[in-house]
Amino acid sequence: MDLHAERELAQGLREGSGQSWRAFYDAFALRVWNSVARRISSGSDVADIVQETFLAAARSARNYDSGRGSLWCWLSGIARNQTALFFRKRSSRHDLANDWELPGREAEPAELLATAELAMSVRRVLSLLPLEYETLLVGKYLDELSLEDLAAAEESTSSAISSKLARARQAFRDEFENQTQQKPVREASL
Repeated sequence: MDLHAERELAQGLREGSGQSWRAFYDAFALRVWNSVARRISSGSDVADIVQETFLAAARSARNYDSGRGSLWCWLSGIARNQTALFFRKRSSRHDLANDWELPGREAEPAELLATAELAMSVRRVLSLLPLEYETLLVGKYLDELSLEDLAAAEESTSSAISSKLARARQAFRDEFENQTQQKPVREASL
């Protein structure tokens, strides 16, 4: 979407135009779904978070400022916040072991198991990090936001976000190493 079309769409959203809201949803619903689905594997939870994201966007559309970032940057920030709220509401942030589903593709069982274990480990480590680190890492590496978009969303500078991102990566590496070292070694039974 070019800058002019985005500004017109944003104006329509601020005015509450039904046509603008349909165009906004059509333009971004799949991206929001994919963004949330990278963090949450349960389809019904993803659907709930996507719905909450668009409801939150509707409530705050009058405050959208195109000078602070693109519509996608604004909406992806709302989606990240809604996902964070979901995790905070869960009874246990650490019990992610049963929160995964594998895509229906043909693969070796060992490969599927290794992929699932890695995904669970990454989710677990992300959930243990401070929320600001989790948000930055997911925004940068899963949502593929630029430093400028992240800076606009955080109301900060690109250099400050770059520094915080370096600290977040180090915290992720440290926690990932800590989590993988704590796993008990299973002895093969004969």
